[in-house]
Amino acid sequence: MSQFLTTSEGRRLAYHASPGTQPGIVFLGGFKSDMSGTKAVYLEDWAKAQGRAFLRFDYSGHGESSGAFADGCIGDWAQDAAAALSALTEGPQILVGSSMGGWIALLLARRMPERVAGLVGIAAAPDFTEDSMWPQLSDAQRNQILTDGQTELPNDYDDQPYILTRRLFEDGKAQLVLRAPLALPFPVRLVQGSVDEAVATSVPLRLMEHAQCPDMQLRLVKDADHRFSTPECLAMITAAIAEVDAARQRAGG
Repeated sequence: MSQFLTTSEGRRLAYHASPGTQPGIVFLGGFKSDMSGTKAVYLEDWAKAQGRAFLRFDYSGHGESSGAFADGCIGDWAQDAAAALSALTEGPQILVGSSMGGWIALLLARRMPERVAGLVGIAAAPDFTEDSMWPQLSDAQRNQILTDGQTELPNDYDDQPYILTRRLFEDGKAQLVLRAPLALPFPVRLVQGSVDEAVATSVPLRLMEHAQCPDMQLRLVKDADHRFSTPECLAMITAAIAEVDAARQRAGG
């Protein structure tokens, strides 16, 4: 059964936390995803088997948490993640960010680097509202956002359409991480599918080139898609977490 955390902004976040050794693992989900997804539950089971502390949660407007998805934006969800990290974990954590969760993880690394022991990005999508989503909209959709405040897009993963708001894009500009120096002073592993239909392979390459990181590696997996949830892909995620942890220990972290 989910527990709930009320943030200083008054948002009520659903979460599952399991105790264990540190550094713990925090899973950060994707855009309009929730903590009951395949990767989140698989990683929780894996962490429990390893005796490792683990946290998964829903951003506001997602899953069991309060609020409407259409009212949220990247900045809100990064606030939610910071609140969960601060209140529900102890010490530095290994952040595992899936798609938008990879962007959130980078925002946490910039905002509170002392709480990050390492990072695993699964099809990480930093700056996607500005670099991917907005350019792919039609002129009519962009005009609708600017005049009506929102537009709708079909959702390949859910029956409910994506509602894209003017606030989402305007706030996204304030959360960009690939325009200014980005220090990641801990081990980072990125995994990405070669046929990912949502995040181009150029995105992790750009992140690697941009970030100031002493230990960053990218694994590009042939024929894997954006879900990255086959047994082989799930095993690659846990291997990446183990690599980050080993590298952290070698570095004395």
